[in-house]
Amino acid sequence: MNLLKNIEHLRDLGIFTDIDIHFAKLMLSLSNDLDEASLLGAVLASYFTNLGSSCVDLSILANRSFPLQSEPGINKLPCPTLSNWQSSLRNCHIVGSPGDYTPLILDTHRLYLYRYFYYEQQLAIQIRLRSSQLCRDVNHDILEEGLSRLFPSQSGISMDQQKYAAQTAVQRHFCIISGGPGSGKTSTVIKILALLLSQDPDLNIALAAPTGKAAIRLQESIIQTLPHLNCTQKIKSAIPQETYTIHRLLGSRTNSPYFRSHAGNLLAYQVVVVDEASMVDLALMTKLAQAIPKSARWILLGDKDQLASVEAGTVLGDICEASFLDKYKGQIENNNEPNEVSQFTMKLAGTKFPNPLQDNIALLDKSYRFGENSGIWKLAQAVKQGQSEKVLRILNSKNYPDVNWHHLGLSEDLPSVLIEQIMINFSRCLAEKLPVKILQLFEQFRILCATRRGPYGVEAINRQIEDELNKKGIVRAISRCYHGQPIMITRNDYTLKLFNGDIGIILRNPVNRNELQAFFPSLEGEIRIFWPHRLPKHETVYAMTIHKSQGSEFDKVLILLPQQFSTLLTRELVYTGITRAKQRVDIWGNEQVFSSAISQKINRSSGLCEQLMPIMKTEDENGEDLSENKPLNLFSDKSPSNTVAD
Repeated sequence: MNLLKNIEHLRDLGIFTDIDIHFAKLMLSLSNDLDEASLLGAVLASYFTNLGSSCVDLSILANRSFPLQSEPGINKLPCPTLSNWQSSLRNCHIVGSPGDYTPLILDTHRLYLYRYFYYEQQLAIQIRLRSSQLCRDVNHDILEEGLSRLFPSQSGISMDQQKYAAQTAVQRHFCIISGGPGSGKTSTVIKILALLLSQDPDLNIALAAPTGKAAIRLQESIIQTLPHLNCTQKIKSAIPQETYTIHRLLGSRTNSPYFRSHAGNLLAYQVVVVDEASMVDLALMTKLAQAIPKSARWILLGDKDQLASVEAGTVLGDICEASFLDKYKGQIENNNEPNEVSQFTMKLAGTKFPNPLQDNIALLDKSYRFGENSGIWKLAQAVKQGQSEKVLRILNSKNYPDVNWHHLGLSEDLPSVLIEQIMINFSRCLAEKLPVKILQLFEQFRILCATRRGPYGVEAINRQIEDELNKKGIVRAISRCYHGQPIMITRNDYTLKLFNGDIGIILRNPVNRNELQAFFPSLEGEIRIFWPHRLPKHETVYAMTIHKSQGSEFDKVLILLPQQFSTLLTRELVYTGITRAKQRVDIWGNEQVFSSAISQKINRSSGLCEQLMPIMKTEDENGEDLSENKPLNLFSDKSPSNTVAD
């Protein structure tokens, strides 16, 4: 088949991966009726899933050529019209419709790998079931007293947003609390736990996050907030301080995608709180939802505007988008189309139907960390709204000394003024003698890169900084492990309690014959010491990617952008990098690339938002009935098991 040769050619150019090719060949081996249109659909379903989508949206590619954007000279793959493409796929026996069990599922204009269609359907069912139910065990007198005590008006400033979020979380089985940094998400959820324990002191509560580092930060926030909580000591003592990664909470199995907790073996918790929910992918969120008892409260905390998971899905963003239809409806009726929503949401916002999610979400849009004149806050808001010209005005304005723009030339080497700034920061750290002080200073400043590879990617920048420090005699990087080397754990080790994203530093230990040892901070403010050979997988981390920085906070952040624009550069990436800083942000890059990044949102195809809406009669531009997208019955004997889904 000529198409397969062309697909392999695009693999050789780095567009498709080996996994995409193997999947295409597997589909060919399973089907004698797989024509070129269906084969193209199959390889694109694999390709877009690997890029973070849960499906491929055929309507976007129909009657165009793939890749949509590419270098001159690449042989593109012509895509058929949507109707011809759908017809070919429907006539192929390895492609099914919703409710079928086939390798590929065609749901109107979306083509899925089966398991991602299953995850999307099941997660939508779980959320819709929970969203439609109020908790019946709430003592409203106790709740009102607790809300008045924990959320008082202070100096004329009402805390209505946080109070509403707490009330929603207590009264409902499902609740999302979304807000930017400093909006009080964590402090609000601790008060929610106090309110819930006032209702039932024996509640079994689980606190979780997608990564070990995020779980530790949640634990730190609870420990810091508890002494100031306006409730009895009995309630304070009942609030759990232990946190879990979601994998640990569900009970991960070695070398297996399955967990010990699932729909047939539910978690023994009446409340499950998940922090940094924007980082949770579709598969993991679905497995978590299936393992939470229907009678439990499920609370998600996160920033809907941050980066999504590196795996498939934009779960938190999709749920929030489905929840905001009423807000968007008013804007659309006034001919003011909001730029942050999909065409699907705009279409649905013009229809009349009850929104089952609108009462289950609370937005915290006031920052208690940044003042009204904070450049960081104004910059983050402008980026979030995609206002590239305003962003550059703020960065270049003398009115906001906490945010600064620096132009990067065409040279692949770092400018001397930038190198000097970096050297000063690291020299100041290593001038200290006490490991705890060195770690504290190191955590005050961080270099964030938009990409991993390339001249301004984290790999090249780490090498360049290490070379410069070596030349100036600040470190002696002559071996794999050396004094002054900052490291980041990249694989969880529950035995050592070191988790992916934890940052430490290699230092000579004078109390242990001046041997090199790894020093990591502990929750108690003390230092944990490890022999380097015992550490789990780790890497040098003078600089880190913005993705890896999620869940972290630093006093000062230096962001390095690549010289060439790529689809990885989005406003969510820029927003996430900026909001890691508490005091100062310096951005180095090319103005045109930076503006393009702010104009580009993460573009992942998903049907979750649509699945969260009530079934209704809607037609697309080709007259196709979108209401045939009926969710699987969660309790049907025909619904596949976890084994099939994985």
